[in-house]
Amino acid sequence: MLAERRLAEVDRIVQIYLTARDQLEPVRREDLLERARAGTVLVLDLRPPDEYRAGHIPGAVSVPVDELERRIGKLPAGKEIVAYCRGPYCVLAFRAVEILRARGLQARRLVDGFPEWRAAGLPVDVSTEEASP
Repeated sequence: MLAERRLAEVDRIVQIYLTARDQLEPVRREDLLERARAGTVLVLDLRPPDEYRAGHIPGAVSVPVDELERRIGKLPAGKEIVAYCRGPYCVLAFRAVEILRARGLQARRLVDGFPEWRAAGLPVDVSTEEASP
């Protein structure tokens, strides 16, 4: 009973916090895959470089969230940006989207993150080099 009440409280807090931070609908995995293949979006991997090198969404550019403000001028202004990190509760993507939108860029986040992408059996790249914009 206590666990159920606590879980309900956590669910409510997550919904309030994350929903309030995400004004635009997040991008679903299947949509991102299609749009990335078509070259209509720039995919940003916000995780640390070692996580990116261990596996990332094909075509994703590694821009750790703590480097985003410094590197934002190198991002294409006319292309939608889709950011992702470690999962649906990872705040890195939410923070990046806030930063990008504040600078006038069109940005959304992936509905979940890289672990869910990999678990779904979607394509994964492993590289020793970090792609940059």
